[in-house]
Amino acid sequence: MKKLLLTTLCLLQIFTLFAATAKYQSQDYDLSIQYNDVITPGDAIFARMTVILPKNHKKSKDFTQKATLQMLSDKKVIETAPFYILPKTKKSNTFEMLCGIPVSLWLTQGNYSLKLIFANNDSDIKEFILPSTYKDRDFNKEVIELDDKNTAIKTNNSPERAAQIDKLNNILFTSMPQDIYNLKTFKKPIVSERMTAFFGDRRIYAYTNGKSSTSLHYGDDYGVPTGTEVFACGDGKVVMAENRISTGYSIVIEHLPGLYSLYYHLNEMSVKEGDIVKQGQLIAKSGSTGLATGPHLHWEIRLNGSAIRPNFFLSDFAFEEE
Repeated sequence: MKKLLLTTLCLLQIFTLFAATAKYQSQDYDLSIQYNDVITPGDAIFARMTVILPKNHKKSKDFTQKATLQMLSDKKVIETAPFYILPKTKKSNTFEMLCGIPVSLWLTQGNYSLKLIFANNDSDIKEFILPSTYKDRDFNKEVIELDDKNTAIKTNNSPERAAQIDKLNNILFTSMPQDIYNLKTFKKPIVSERMTAFFGDRRIYAYTNGKSSTSLHYGDDYGVPTGTEVFACGDGKVVMAENRISTGYSIVIEHLPGLYSLYYHLNEMSVKEGDIVKQGQLIAKSGSTGLATGPHLHWEIRLNGSAIRPNFFLSDFAFEEE
């Protein structure tokens, strides 16, 4: 029979406005968790856990050591994801795990909490409540007037476009625990401060036929001339590089299990599917292909299929820096 213990984790220190450290100690193992403790719509919650076992520890056949991070609303789970083990440390009795869960763009004020479930083995499962707070965010609203070309793209319901959407979603909802390419802070993919649209914008698209539709903007747009160099925001593997109906020449890079960066409306691409790229490597030049009202780069980040504010990853999201 499994033994389930409910424990409130001891909060040791708040070391920045958006990050906290918590620690649990027992005779079987010690846990130290770093995580960003502010739940904000459109951001993510990342937790990095260090597990220290006794030096004389020996693995048994029921040795599992798995962990899960959950976000709850009034005790109901609304987001969950497993931790994955990071490359081995120098100490044989120490290992690290990382997990990220998205925070919905539609999240509103409420009673939210974070729960960490750690299984040392099948008979030792503990639950920890991680202290957290909620912070609201405002988003812009805009109306975009589309010409005939962009109206045709936006209203395209062809099987080809549906197949392209399905292919991309299948990629973005894929999480492979062994695919760990980048733990570093991301860098902006372009040398420009001129932004023409922002993550989370509430958009109304006005068509030339008098009709309209609404949608969210899932990335940041940089208004730059066609041919501007575009760089990989972090180390990773190119999992898509192709021309799509709505986003034009597009590149998708996998960085961590379930974590992807996307680059849309390119004029030309310098990489192909399967390429391994390094942070700052030239991958493309910007353009206005697909549904675009002018030359720009659309930069987007997805975690477990959900869009995350790109600037969130311009900080030490994986707690890699000391």
